[in-house]
Amino acid sequence: MKKSKGKALVLVESPTKAKTISRFLDDSYKILSSMGHIVDLPKNKLGIDIEKSFEPSYKVIKGREKLVKEIKKEAKNASKVYLATDPDREGEAISWHIKNLLNDSKDKEFLRVTFHEITSEAIKKAFAHPAGLNLNKINAQQSRRILDRLVGYFLSPFLWKKICRGLSAGRVQSVALKFIVDREKEIQSFIPRKYYIIEVYFKKGDATFKARLVKEKGKKIELPDKEKAEEIKRLILNKEFLIKKINARSSLRKPYPPFITSSLQQEAFRNFRFSTTRTMIAAQKLYEGIELKEEGMVGLITYMRTDSFHISPQAKKEAKKFILEDFGQNYLSGKEYKFKSKGIIQAAHEAIRPTEVMRLPQVMEASLPGDEARIYELIWKRFVACFMSEAQIENTQVVLGCEQFDFVATGQRVLFDGFLKIYPEKIKEDMLPELSEKELIKCIDVKVEEKSTQPPPRFNDASIVRILEEKGIGRPSTYAPTISTLIYRNYLRREKSAFIPTELGIAVVDLLVKFFSDILNETFTAKMEEELDYIEKGDIPWQKILEDFYPPFKKDLEEAEKKSEKHFEPAGRTCEKCGRPMIIKHSRKGRFISCSGYPQCKNAHPITTGVKCPECKDGELVERRNRKGQRFYGCSKFPECRYTSSKLPDETAEQNQT
Repeated sequence: MKKSKGKALVLVESPTKAKTISRFLDDSYKILSSMGHIVDLPKNKLGIDIEKSFEPSYKVIKGREKLVKEIKKEAKNASKVYLATDPDREGEAISWHIKNLLNDSKDKEFLRVTFHEITSEAIKKAFAHPAGLNLNKINAQQSRRILDRLVGYFLSPFLWKKICRGLSAGRVQSVALKFIVDREKEIQSFIPRKYYIIEVYFKKGDATFKARLVKEKGKKIELPDKEKAEEIKRLILNKEFLIKKINARSSLRKPYPPFITSSLQQEAFRNFRFSTTRTMIAAQKLYEGIELKEEGMVGLITYMRTDSFHISPQAKKEAKKFILEDFGQNYLSGKEYKFKSKGIIQAAHEAIRPTEVMRLPQVMEASLPGDEARIYELIWKRFVACFMSEAQIENTQVVLGCEQFDFVATGQRVLFDGFLKIYPEKIKEDMLPELSEKELIKCIDVKVEEKSTQPPPRFNDASIVRILEEKGIGRPSTYAPTISTLIYRNYLRREKSAFIPTELGIAVVDLLVKFFSDILNETFTAKMEEELDYIEKGDIPWQKILEDFYPPFKKDLEEAEKKSEKHFEPAGRTCEKCGRPMIIKHSRKGRFISCSGYPQCKNAHPITTGVKCPECKDGELVERRNRKGQRFYGCSKFPECRYTSSKLPDETAEQNQT
């Protein structure tokens, strides 16, 4: 590689970001990517001196030595070094580690540049006004990293001894898993209860509408048995109903706030069933740069890891101008909505928005792959909508009486769509005919419908992110990797977009709850997040959270080692090799049957589904996991038979019914 003597060195995290930035900087800059973190705590030891105020020992990540050598070489010949990593804690820490690696160049000038969108204006402004590193941000990130290392380094081996090897435990992931396990237990213990509803149908002119039974003698009615429901039906069928009251009121519905990380993840799931990881991959690409036919590489959205609703004055001006010109004055909000952020804002200084509002989704679609196109359109519409007028919705409620019973009919219509013009919601317009109070109207039909109470729904990507955010657990950037880790470790599986904990996940939670109640306590975990925020503000030293956490954690660990027993399930059979009982063990790839005399006896068998392999006709299908934690079925005769399938053959359903 040619020397770039005299050039300023610019360091970013990714090659894509480097390529996009290069469009806005002249030849006096040399841009390199660090490929994310280049140093971290050592992989095979604690790397923290607990006796010396939790002093960390950082090492170059294996495989990054060549890259570090290249960065040092370029820095040696550079006039200045610009640290242009992401504007959050993680980005600040990456820049800090890079600077420390290059500290042999004591006369070198290190400049920190931050920007929240990769556009010409933002880049030039950032490089014109560089600053120094934010030590408080770095301390907050360092404290989090050490805290997570302490939990993982000591808890993971404990789980290996008591359940199986290859497991991991983390602060945020363990609480998230507990939410999912607790919900599953609630579902399993739920006892459904039957009840009945009565709906009466009316016709006036050409319009038909219905009303539901709600009260008997002025009190709320419940119908647990069918006989009474049928008796009421016979009593009111073909009778005249008196319209007792009509209440029509209009309400204003204001737009949603612009996206932050968590709300983008939730909305992408609701609209497209995207996992959190899939959403963030698409958003990352949009932020770092997309090749446009006429413009080249350009960042299409602002930084996507943020919990701030702030929007720059220039972006507001452009959005309002677009609304005025394309939709007219009626659709432009006459006021600026206030969206309250939760807690201390520590990520980017802006919400997620398009970098240029005139890059319309329908125009960008030609340059964007499917995922990126859908995420961009969602972000663009949400951003523009938050400057539009409120929607005006009219809701009508009609109370009808017959005998001692009251029925309610409801209607809804949109009087003015406002922001719904661009960001439509699922509003069912259900118009009622013209009705008058004290009017008599005859019913044309009565229907009795059996219903059943339902258990709470299983968590999915959207709902688990929502509860983590509401409880203050983790941060926007941690949600996607947390969910991915839980699936990868076989603690849960995703079925039809819902999360179902595995036996392994349940066993891990039960063990941790018994001996490490603080780590599994949502309030305790949220308090830690608050303290990390206070470290970033400079209010408390970064070691404090570690000094408060470690002593009781160490005590709990010692107690757990003494009192806990090894987890196993009897398999109901004896080992054909040594005669000892066989037990069911867990691994990251699933459950299997093993001899209880291991390691003296290493006899083990897979747990089969009972379904014959459709290819070799000899083996049985076994449930397995791939490297991504996804479930599939393979032949028990592997490697002789390599049959695999994502689903069991049709005969499985018949066998299950039998």
